[in-house]
Amino acid sequence: MNKEETMTQLISHVSPQSLTEVLQAAGYRVNQTEQNGIVQLLSASQGIGYAVRFGNPAAEQGSYVDFTFSCALRVQGELPPGVAEQWNATRRFARLSLQGEFLVMEMDVVLAAGVSNDHLRGNLELWDRLLQEFIVYLRDFSQATQAATAKAAVAEQEEVAL
Repeated sequence: MNKEETMTQLISHVSPQSLTEVLQAAGYRVNQTEQNGIVQLLSASQGIGYAVRFGNPAAEQGSYVDFTFSCALRVQGELPPGVAEQWNATRRFARLSLQGEFLVMEMDVVLAAGVSNDHLRGNLELWDRLLQEFIVYLRDFSQATQAATAKAAVAEQEEVAL
């Protein structure tokens, strides 16, 4: 195959095995698990675990035209109000939601019309970066909420003293 043929080859679906190979080629450890007949991939970046869940089936048996990166963090204590809404209003590509006792960040990847290998790899790099931003965002949001709460408490004490 010459360079032009390689560049025009598009990926229109992935299987758990083919996506495992893409993740491993990028340096990630990957474990394939099955729960209730549904296959997912488990991996981690920067010590943060995440899952890859497959979406709509492709014409080829065992393959899919889309998948979702998903990172669920268990909420300990009370989550500051607005944490998911502010992320969703200020960030692109990945969305946050509160699902029970978990704060979940998800990012969809669509292959249906065909994408290049570089595009697929770029989505993986984007996910990795968003995971890093997610942790910084949570830390900063928590610190800002604590500071605002402390400031409100001081203001309330000053009002009572007057």
